[in-house]
Order: sequence, then C-alpha cells, then structure tokens
Amino acid sequence: MSRSVWQSRRRRGRSHQQNPAFRQRDSSERYTSGTWQNPQDSNHHDAEAPSASSSTAAKSSVPELPGFYFDPEKNRYFRLLPGHNNCNPLTKEGIRHKEMESRRLQLLQQEDKQRKKITRMGFNASSILRKNQLGFLNIASYCRLSHELRVSCMERRKVEIQSSDPSALASDQFNFILADTSSDRLFTVNDVQIGGSKYGIINLQGLKAPTFKVHMHENLYFTNRKVNSVCWASLNHLDSHILLCLMGLAETPGCATLLPASLFVSSHQAGTDQPGVLCSFRIPGAWTCAWSLNTQANNCFSTGMSRRVLLTNVVTGHRQSYGTNSDVLAQQFAVKTPLLFNGCRSGEIFAIDLRSPSQAKGRKATHIFHDSAVTSVRVLKEEQYLMASDMAGKIKLWDLRTTKCVRQYEGHVNEYAYLPLHVHEEEGILVAVGQDCYTRIWSLHDAHLLRTIPSPYPTSKANIPSVAFSPRLGGPQGAPGLLMAVQQDLYCFSYSSSCPGSLEEGSWE
Repeated sequence: MSRSVWQSRRRRGRSHQQNPAFRQRDSSERYTSGTWQNPQDSNHHDAEAPSASSSTAAKSSVPELPGFYFDPEKNRYFRLLPGHNNCNPLTKEGIRHKEMESRRLQLLQQEDKQRKKITRMGFNASSILRKNQLGFLNIASYCRLSHELRVSCMERRKVEIQSSDPSALASDQFNFILADTSSDRLFTVNDVQIGGSKYGIINLQGLKAPTFKVHMHENLYFTNRKVNSVCWASLNHLDSHILLCLMGLAETPGCATLLPASLFVSSHQAGTDQPGVLCSFRIPGAWTCAWSLNTQANNCFSTGMSRRVLLTNVVTGHRQSYGTNSDVLAQQFAVKTPLLFNGCRSGEIFAIDLRSPSQAKGRKATHIFHDSAVTSVRVLKEEQYLMASDMAGKIKLWDLRTTKCVRQYEGHVNEYAYLPLHVHEEEGILVAVGQDCYTRIWSLHDAHLLRTIPSPYPTSKANIPSVAFSPRLGGPQGAPGLLMAVQQDLYCFSYSSSCPGSLEEGSWE
C-alpha cells in the first residue's frame, strides 16, 4: 500500500471521529442490539443478535439517548422533534399515542376471539361447580365467583337507537348516560355540533337479544352551558325528575335545574306522572349535586360549590349553607343516617350532620383524606363503608367506623378528569372508566381486577366512554349487562350465550 493512500484513509477516519453527527450515528448503530460493541466485534455480535420477537425486551435493555427514540420494530434510533425541525413527525406524545392505539387494537381482537375468559387462575365454571358440590365453597362465595365468571363472558353488541330525528343521532355525541333505579330508562346528555347540549331519555324495555333495539325520546329543551353533574331526583315519586348542575356562561350565572321526566314524550308509563314543571335554582359556581332520599332531608338536594355546601328544599325554598375549607367536587347522601358525604379538591372527605346548624363546630362527623382531589364518593348500603376515587387514579374502600383504608383497587388511570364510580353490591363488582378510555371491573370482595374492556374508538379526551351497569337492564325482567356510550354509538355488553344463567347445568368448560 502506498504512503499517500494510507495518509488519506487516516485523515478520513480522523474527520469521522471529529464529526458529532457521525459519532451519534456510530453510537446509535452500536446500540441497536441492546449492548455495547466494538467495531472489530461487529461480525461476531451479528451472529448472536436476538430475534425480532424479543423487541419489547430489547427496548427495555437499550439505553435512552437524549433527543432520540428507539423503535423496537425497526431496531434502530430515530431523532425526536428538535426546535429547528418542524417537519419531523416524531414526538414523545405521538409515540406514546401510537403505542396505546396498538395495544387497544390488540385487546379488541382478543375480546372478539376469546369468548371464554378466566377471571382467576384455577377457577373456571367446572372447578367452581365441583368445589361447591364438595362443600369447599359456601353459598356467598359460590354466588360471587359464579357472577364474576358471568361478567368475564359478557360480549359486545352494538345497540340500534331509533328516534324521530335520525339525522341528529348521526351527528350528536354522547357526553353522559345515567340509568334510573329500575334500569328501564337511560338519561342522556348529548353534545351537538353547533355547541351546547341537549337531553334525551332512552327506553330500555326493548333491549333484548338478538336485536338490541331501543328508542330515544327527545325534548326541545336545550342549553348552551356545560353540564357539570347529573342525578335522578325523586320529587313526585321515585325518579320522577332529573337534577342537573349547569355551569355559568358569560353574564348568565350557574344554576341547578329540576327537569321532569314527563317532559319526554312516552318516556313514562301513562298515568304514573303528573304534568311536571321545570324548576331552576340560581346557584353560581356549583361543581356537583346530589338528591336526598333521607326522610330527615325530604325533598332536598345538595350542591357542592367553591368552599361551600348548599342544601336546598325544593318545596319550601329554604336554604342552608355549610362552609368548607376547599371546593366540593363529589357528594352523596346517606339513607339510614342524616349524613351528607362530601369529597373536596384538597383530598378531604367529610360528612355533614344535617341535624346540626350550619355554623355548629361539630357538624363534621367523619374525616378521611386522599392525596389528590376527590372525584367520586359512594356510600355502601350498610353505610359502614365508603368508596372514593381521586385524580391520582387511586380508588380506596374506607371503613367509616375506624376511618382507615381497608382495600385499594389498582389499575385505574386518572390525572385530571372528573370520573365517576359505579358500585354494585348485589353483584359484588366495581366499575370505573379511566382517562385512558379503558373500562375496568373489579371484585368488591378482594379488589381483584376481573376485566379490562378497551374502547371501540381511539383513545382521546373526547372519547372517554360513559357506562351504566345493571343486573336487570330494561326493567325487572331484563338481562344483566353493561351499557357503554361513546361518540354516537351505544354498546351493550350482555351475558354471552356460552355462559348460561345457572352453573348447575354444568355446560361451561
């Protein structure tokens, strides 16, 4: 080799080492296998490189380079979006959204293919039936485990909604759904394209397999204000009205509105409702509302406001105000005892004794604390336990007698959204929709995660589903199931035909 050729190669290698871009490229090529390597050992390393099936393990083993993203599928680094390059589509948010969407599609495929699921290892239908016959399970455990198995077998079916205005159904998006006590009506809040919200009531009596058809009864009542909270109200009789908490807009103050269900044509049985009158109460800055079924606070509702709780009697108009240390975001009345439970932005949960004056020092009966803002509180039937969730994604079961957390339900996702809890003691389950648009079902007994249901639509803030679960959808003769509303569609997760209603038949495998 001539001396001139040797000097030129030496200068070329030295220039490559001094070029930062080349050093970055060289280092990224060395990282593609997940370990350090020397250029001289490249041939030996290629022979021992792991297969593409272990891409997840490779991604976790490779180090992170500032400004670069490692793609396990292509087994190489890509440059993230810098400040001077607006054409590069790679951002951390976009990459994370792509991974979440890929996971959602995989779970949807598994939901469609896997008809028979096992909620607990070692507990399928035949094993539960066998252990019950041998006397290893008592009646309560047998019913609980069999119902968990039925919940895991629920299949997704799209519900056909019939309405007098089909064009509106194709454009209006579901914002919130709420089933009444008997689960034969579903109150809906829909966002319209021109802005604002409109209301409707869906008659669930036609929700039967295999057709799954329901009818939407709409009303001309329309509001351009945001709906903060909704609950059923029993003024004339059980669930005769809907109580809505509306946010103020411009010079229009916020208010609480009692909307009679009789205003919705054919949404009630003939003769059961008297002609209703829409009532509105000026309550600015209300975050949440709750209707009282307690006899000591009859015909009353409560609104949680900024550093205040307001108790209003609908018949007399009397109001009673209670001062708080933080904004009240969640409320529920107890039925057996005259207590109103409140969840605050500061994380405090306390109960107000409705018999005490508003300025009394001992009006707060219970004190419980979360580490983040409380978004939902649910008092269990015996009123000895309380379920609460917060904006840190924590769901806890509290013993009101000892004011201690006795159980925590893992997996819920929430950072800033107002997300409700759905507690069903008769079935022994807890249902909650996370900010990641996944619907999760836990066992109330031991906080075991029974099922995770992905959303039919891509994950986004506007596509968080609203759900309602009932053991008797459509009334006393209805079938158990879960209703999910997202965008313009309504889905029913009903018990599968492969999961018969009685384990004694022995037809499960």
